[in-house]
Amino acid sequence: MTKVLNSVVDAIGVTPLVRLDRLTKQAGVKGTIVAKLEYLNPGFSKKDRAALGVIEEAERAGALKPGQTVVELTSGNMGTGLAIVCQVKGYPFVAVMSKGNSEERARMMRALGAKVVLVDQMPTSVPGQVSGGDLALVEQTAQCLSDELHAFRADQFNRQGNWLSHYRGTGPEIWEASNGAIDAFVDFVGSGGTYAGVTKALKERKPSLNCYIVEPVGAAASAGEKITQPEHPIQGGGYSMPHLAFLRDVAVDGYLQVSGEEARQTARLLARSEGIFGGFSSGANVAAALQLLADKEAGNTIAVTICDSGLKYLTTDLWE
Repeated sequence: MTKVLNSVVDAIGVTPLVRLDRLTKQAGVKGTIVAKLEYLNPGFSKKDRAALGVIEEAERAGALKPGQTVVELTSGNMGTGLAIVCQVKGYPFVAVMSKGNSEERARMMRALGAKVVLVDQMPTSVPGQVSGGDLALVEQTAQCLSDELHAFRADQFNRQGNWLSHYRGTGPEIWEASNGAIDAFVDFVGSGGTYAGVTKALKERKPSLNCYIVEPVGAAASAGEKITQPEHPIQGGGYSMPHLAFLRDVAVDGYLQVSGEEARQTARLLARSEGIFGGFSSGANVAAALQLLADKEAGNTIAVTICDSGLKYLTTDLWE
């Protein structure tokens, strides 16, 4: 049995890795998908790791003072992770989020003690579909609040604790749980921290392993493609940001695109076939893995993350 933990923060990480054999059988592909169940973290997403990594790195560096306010922009998951970590460690936390993100995310952060500032979407934006322009408005508000409150900016797109949390945790955990029997890894990129950390960890152990970036159809900025659909329903990424800092010095073996409808249908299939209740980006990851098993990675084993819980999307059309 595991020991009694000192706080919920100590429960972050070491999530299960499970085979999706029922799903691959229904999809009619050859090969194996193993899924890291990151939605079983305390805040129901992989961003709990990044939140803890960013705060602990800042504490070690002396960049975060005792009792100092923390501010960060979020689509909901990083904010939830920071709300938990900051509550336990004694830092006031202000989350800044677009009104285009699902309502239950704001409610959860408030319940965890965070102050939540919601930013209006651009007039041309589709409700519930956050674009790069919407994120820019959130960034402006977050920076103004940071200056006004003399706060520590968690800055998940640039703080090294983000990708290091996956380099030290998620990647090695996937390797150890699978006994190194992994041929590929795919990840829907938001900040790029998960992709960078896991890819670096896995490729140190097996250089021949292929790692693929997943993006929305029409918003494949990392792949260098023209942005034609900046609004899409896959919350937490695909913001048409071509120069993510964490991807500058990490290997990329290929780029994959998944439509909002593919992500939606695959998330539903994941729930029905495997009993795994994930969100849009989880569906995107599994859909991309299915693409690969039907093509260049046929017969191989592909690792994915189940990024967050479907509970965070009950007010969206994901579960209509």
